[in-house]
Amino acid sequence: MSELTATYVGADEHGGVDVLQLREEQLPDPGPGQVRLQVRAIGVNPIDLKVRQGMRGGQAPFRLGYEVAGVVDAVGSDVTSVSVGEDVIAFRIDGGYASALTVPAADVVPKPAGLPWPEAAGLLLAGVTAVHALEVTGVGDGDVVLVHGAAGAVGQAVIQLAVLRGARVIGTASARNHDLLRSLGAIPIEYGEGLHDRILAAAADAGSPTAAIDAAGTEESIAASLDLVDRDRIVTIVVSPRSAEAGIKGVGGAPGADPGTEIRNAARAPLAELAGEGRLAVRVVRKFPLSEVREAHRFVAENHAAGKVVLIP
Repeated sequence: MSELTATYVGADEHGGVDVLQLREEQLPDPGPGQVRLQVRAIGVNPIDLKVRQGMRGGQAPFRLGYEVAGVVDAVGSDVTSVSVGEDVIAFRIDGGYASALTVPAADVVPKPAGLPWPEAAGLLLAGVTAVHALEVTGVGDGDVVLVHGAAGAVGQAVIQLAVLRGARVIGTASARNHDLLRSLGAIPIEYGEGLHDRILAAAADAGSPTAAIDAAGTEESIAASLDLVDRDRIVTIVVSPRSAEAGIKGVGGAPGADPGTEIRNAARAPLAELAGEGRLAVRVVRKFPLSEVREAHRFVAENHAAGKVVLIP
C-alpha cells in the first residue's frame, strides 16, 4: 500500500456556493478498522446545503458528503469484512465529496454488481430515512400510508418500501410527477388548496389513511395528517416548530429528532440487496462532475427534483 492523491471539496466558512473549494490531499494507508476507497459516485442531498449554510451548526473548516459508492483501494490490517478491489457503498460517512477517501469499515456494504454507480451512491441516505419512518409508524400489511412530498428521493423510497410491506400508498406531488408516483405503486394527488378533500377521494379506493409520513414539512401536510391519522402514527423528516408543537415525532439529524442510528445502520445491507434485485429503484435526475459542485448545489436549491443528484469524480 502507499499514499494516494485525492481531490476533495472543502470550505473554510459557512455560506453560499462560493465557499466550496476544490483541494488536494495525500491519503495515507488506512489504519485499523478503516478502508480506503476510490470513489466512483457521490450522493448530493438537501442536508448538504443546510450544512454548507450553517443551518445545522458545526464548525468551519468542514467537508460535505454522507454517501458514496466506489472501489476498495486498501484496507486496515485488522479488516476482514471487505477486500481490495471490491465494489462497495459507504454510508453514513463524512467528507464524501472526494475522488478518494478513508472510511470506517463498519460503514461499508457490498454494491450489487448490477447496480450502476450513480444509483448506488444515491441509495442509502434516502433509503435508511424511509425505513426509519416506516418503522416508527409501524407500517405493515393492510396499512394505508399518506406520504407528503412523495416525489422526492425519500418519498419515492417510502412508496416502494411500503408497497413491499403490503401497504397501499396515497402520495402528494405536483401534477407533473403523478405518472412517476403511479409507476412506483402510489395513488397520486396534488398538494395545495383542497388537499383534505382529495385525500378523502383517494381513500375511497385505497382506504382511509392509517399512517402518515411527511417529507414536505408544510403547514398543509401537518394539518392534513393530524386531521386524518392518529398522532402516534405520524412522522416527519422535516422537523419544525409547528411539527414539534403538534407533537409529531421527527426522525433524522435535526435537533430534537430521533436519529434512529441502530435502525438505519441495520437497513443498509438489505436496502442494497433490494436495489440489486431491482425491487427498489433509485431515480437519478442529474449528474455533475465533482469540479461542478457549486452548480450541483445550485440545482438542488432551485429545483424540487424528483430524484437524486449525483457528483462524479
